[in-house]
Amino acid sequence: MAKARVTAQPRLLPVWLLLETLGGPTRRGFQLILAIAALALGVLLEGLRPSVWRRTLRTELRRSLHQAIAGGFGTVVITASLVGFGVVYQAIRWLSFAGQEDYTGGLLVIVLVREVTPVLVGLILLGRSGSVTVVECGAAKASGQLDVLEAQGIDPFALLVLPRAVAMAAAGFTLGVIFLAVSLASGYLTGVFFSLVQASPMEQLDNLLGAAAIPEFVLFAVKLVLIGALVALVSSITGLSSTPAESPSHLLPRAFVRGLLGILAISAGLSVAVV
Repeated sequence: MAKARVTAQPRLLPVWLLLETLGGPTRRGFQLILAIAALALGVLLEGLRPSVWRRTLRTELRRSLHQAIAGGFGTVVITASLVGFGVVYQAIRWLSFAGQEDYTGGLLVIVLVREVTPVLVGLILLGRSGSVTVVECGAAKASGQLDVLEAQGIDPFALLVLPRAVAMAAAGFTLGVIFLAVSLASGYLTGVFFSLVQASPMEQLDNLLGAAAIPEFVLFAVKLVLIGALVALVSSITGLSSTPAESPSHLLPRAFVRGLLGILAISAGLSVAVV
């Protein structure tokens, strides 16, 4: 019987390895989702309490806002100009060839306002501000600053996560509005340059606003705010959960993949829910 048990063990070993291979990533994925949900709830509850926003947190909030908005402004303007030429101008061009200029506003609402702008702004925030958050939080964890803050009675969540989440949520909405305005202006000016647009800027704007209902702009704002907050939460979790042996070269790709999946999930999920 002993020999039978000894010989049965190696047969069960591949099964356990297979279960661990399949279940390990799934378990870690659910842990990440639960951690993001817990931090999001904490940001929502703590951010609404005026007593939390002491001078230290207000200073950190202003610094994070400046870093996110000013740091991403140039990239947003350049990207939006290229999107204006590649999306807005092409939509105007081909619809004018087909004699369907009246449908330009509806097409731009579906493509530019609902999908392209939130995703690209989220990627810009992830690459520009999210990477900074990963490095800063990872350095705080590796150097033992978290233990020092706790010993001084300071909540690391309130100092490191809360201001960044609020700042990136506000930055996401601000940069999204700038992105939309620049892309529309770029596409319109390109159409005027090639003599494809005869209408005035106000007529083009009325066409866009007439094709968009109020829920479209609400969805636009909600997407930008949620995506900005998600970038901050994913970057913070990735940095704070790192080990001393992990360098930024390991943390940044992990944060980028997590953030990219989260951005696409939020954008697609909200679009499907509204439709």
